[in-house]
Amino acid sequence: MRRSLLLSLVLLLCPVLPAAAQQVLRQEGRAYAPADGRLLYRETHWLQGPPTARSRLVLYRCADGRAFARKWMTPQGSPQTPDFAFEDARNGYQEGLQASATGRTVYVREDARADRVSRAIAIPPDAVVDAGFDAAVLGHWDALQAGRPVAFQFLLPSRQRLVPLKLQRNASVTWQGQPAEQLQMRLDAWFGFAVPAVTLVYARNRPRLLQFSGTGNVRDAQGRYPQVRVEFPAEPVTASAAELAAARQQPLVATCAG
Repeated sequence: MRRSLLLSLVLLLCPVLPAAAQQVLRQEGRAYAPADGRLLYRETHWLQGPPTARSRLVLYRCADGRAFARKWMTPQGSPQTPDFAFEDARNGYQEGLQASATGRTVYVREDARADRVSRAIAIPPDAVVDAGFDAAVLGHWDALQAGRPVAFQFLLPSRQRLVPLKLQRNASVTWQGQPAEQLQMRLDAWFGFAVPAVTLVYARNRPRLLQFSGTGNVRDAQGRYPQVRVEFPAEPVTASAAELAAARQQPLVATCAG
């Protein structure tokens, strides 16, 4: 459950695009253990298309760079409600949201031995799905800066339901020498389980995510979802279509050990 609040920032694949090639951007992130600063894993994001219809591929990598999980995000509905698919090759966990001719379906598979469990679900255009939280932040930036909280319905794939979420500005901060804004994202109701708030830091002048702090969406070796601090210090850089194609086919390893 906590896994789904995170977001981690972030997602999967670019579909096969028609003739006119669109610019591909790549961004690197690193996830640290908040307690001791140990590097837990890396994230490499490839983005393609305009903000209103952006596809994203994310490879989650071991500390040594080998990829162990992949997340796909493709435009569907509003930028806040993309289709996505996540797969972790270490244990076979899968979750996602997919569209069909008859509607949208949320699914989850606990591990490689389990069956996939799916159900049809109605996703309002103002809901938030996975890393669609980034579009929600940017789309409501002025309201947040004015101190007004923003309420959403957030998809929890593990519960296969939407839950109320509140996003609000906390304070102006300086992050690694640059002016930034700290935001907080938390459940707006009690559901019988405690979920720590997620703290987000965005660059102030040209808003983009700099840091995510909260419960991660990637399990550790014991099958738990640890607290993480994911940092994105550098702006995205231009990447090639060939690099993106290679990332889409990158084999995933079953363990990060050794």
